[in-house]
Amino acid sequence: MPTAEPSWARNETLLTIANRRSIRVFTDQPINDEDMTGLLQAANAAPSAHNQQSWQFMVIRGEFKRKLVQLVSTRAADFPKPSSALLRMASRSIASAPVAVAVANTGDLIAHGTELFKVEKEMARDFFHTMEIQSSAAAVENLLLAAASLGLAAVWLGILCLIKDDVLKSLGEPKGEFMAIVPVGYAAKPTKGPRKQPLESIVRYLD
Repeated sequence: MPTAEPSWARNETLLTIANRRSIRVFTDQPINDEDMTGLLQAANAAPSAHNQQSWQFMVIRGEFKRKLVQLVSTRAADFPKPSSALLRMASRSIASAPVAVAVANTGDLIAHGTELFKVEKEMARDFFHTMEIQSSAAAVENLLLAAASLGLAAVWLGILCLIKDDVLKSLGEPKGEFMAIVPVGYAAKPTKGPRKQPLESIVRYLD
């Protein structure tokens, strides 16, 4: 007898998660304003520590995008070959996408949180810094999943952390902390996702 399909396999949200792919090459088809707003609303709806939403989203298009592409491509020459190759790939992804979204931490949670916790100040700062990173990571994941649910494609370019200060400066956010650049658009071609480890190799049940 055929194995019954699990109930989660028919869940629209879980199917979006399972089918999301990191896409690095895009068509030149623009994203309409309604969909762009939907992506940002999804990112902003992510859980954040103490609901501080200590994040900033920057929608990068036009001349700003061209300058960012040039910056990444130029700085790639300053790094060893493996890192340089990934930075050049990132610059091509940004160039091919109609839009990119930059995410930065504002530091507001760190500033307010250290006053709330009656512990050593540096300990409190490390704690709230970690919480800011976790919050922004949740926002980026929401954006990625929202893009997939709308038939759009996206990729989280983590390699840009190598030049994070330069990236933020180019975007006019010198006081923030760089978290991500996410090119968004329509996939130039379909792609298969990487093979994931089986659950039994990464999950422990502790009863």
